[in-house]
Amino acid sequence: MARSKRYQAAAQQRDSTRTYALDEALELVKSNASAKFDETVECHIKLNIRGNQTVRDTTVLPHGFQAEKRILVFARGDKADEARAAGAVHVGAEELVEKIRGGWLDFDVAVATPDMMRDVGKLGPVLGRRGLMPNPKTRTVTNDLTAAIAELQRGRIEFRADRTGVVHMAVGKVSMDAGSVSDNVSALLDEVGKRRPADLKGVFVSSVAVSSTMGPGFKVTPAEVAGAAAG
Repeated sequence: MARSKRYQAAAQQRDSTRTYALDEALELVKSNASAKFDETVECHIKLNIRGNQTVRDTTVLPHGFQAEKRILVFARGDKADEARAAGAVHVGAEELVEKIRGGWLDFDVAVATPDMMRDVGKLGPVLGRRGLMPNPKTRTVTNDLTAAIAELQRGRIEFRADRTGVVHMAVGKVSMDAGSVSDNVSALLDEVGKRRPADLKGVFVSSVAVSSTMGPGFKVTPAEVAGAAAG
């Protein structure tokens, strides 16, 4: 893949033969970010998982950096009232399902009570491919709407390993101080480490790298990821 001159210039600042302490790697990510927008800082965690082993969950990072989410809740009756009181932007039942089937998607995250999933399931082709389908594994199918909405408003995000066993996660913005981003990376590594499959043999986390949206990646030293690897 062809790289921009800006990327190539930034890559010259990286020694591809070595790894870096996390704080040093993040300072390099920040100093090499040269886009005209506030780039996102990303963390890439390579896991030694095989076959049907999966790693997927949600977490709230210590330092928020994302815009406030527009939360939609599928609920009826008292649960709909609870969702509105908790701060959901859109609340409804069958009429909301029909609205979405008609092409409306003016929200960022969807939550549903369990009794609504028979109707919400009809939206699989629409919500599924956009990553918006409520799911018990991400705690977006629940009767505790107050807690779920509060966590989402605080910045709860989902992480999951892709088909190659890599977790790609936004952990901050270039404009943030490196210490806050470092806290977020450490928290993410801790959470991923807790999701080690019970039947996994050997090392869990094989490598970690950080980068900005438009910049090269910098590998983090093994000592920095020891806790996650042993998790």
